[in-house]
Amino acid sequence: MEIEKSLTLDVPPQQVWEVVLDPQAMCGCVPGMQSVEVISDDEYVAHMRVKISFITARFTLNTRIVEQEAPRYLRAEGTGEDASVASSLTQTSEMFLEAREDGGTDLRIKVKADVFGRLGTFGLAVMKTKADRMWDEFGTNLIARLNGDAPEATEATESPQAQSSAEPTPARRSVPSPPAPQASPRPNWLARLLGRAPAQPSAEHIHVEVERGTTRIRIDWPAHQAGECADWLRELVKA
Repeated sequence: MEIEKSLTLDVPPQQVWEVVLDPQAMCGCVPGMQSVEVISDDEYVAHMRVKISFITARFTLNTRIVEQEAPRYLRAEGTGEDASVASSLTQTSEMFLEAREDGGTDLRIKVKADVFGRLGTFGLAVMKTKADRMWDEFGTNLIARLNGDAPEATEATESPQAQSSAEPTPARRSVPSPPAPQASPRPNWLARLLGRAPAQPSAEHIHVEVERGTTRIRIDWPAHQAGECADWLRELVKA
């Protein structure tokens, strides 16, 4: 798989170069990179977490800078594997920095990567879609870093400690609280409507007594249906 991407930055090449060669800065910019170990000035071991479809791989990626011309060109090679998902990869990347007349930088990268094992079975289209998303996130993080803002934490850049704390915990049984009793219609309102005040309602029901001639009706409405009770009373008065 071969990928070529470009990015326009509003800072000079030297400033971009310093960030690119700072392992900790790149750890916060590259999606999926959780930590990086500095072996020497041109050799690093990165621990990455990459999810493609339903498979999550955690690669230990050994990267070495094999050629550089500051602050314009860099070429690096890397290999990595995750035995848990029976997958491995090799990659060669080139970075080109070109100064613009306005003082900014045109950043261009070329990456050639080969993925083997279970991840390699997803096909070129899936892999390129994933690569496009990672590039977009990298560009956003790099611009934030160059502007002096730390990239926001995402699933791809979470620390191992954050992952440990995110382990699922036993589900807790939720006990619903009983519904709060609704305020009953005020006696003076019902007195005006029916000619008399209703009996004092309990915490769960509204007690309504209606007299028509020699007929007396007593109705218990659920307290949480006070609105429906009022509507019924209005219709009763109209009848």
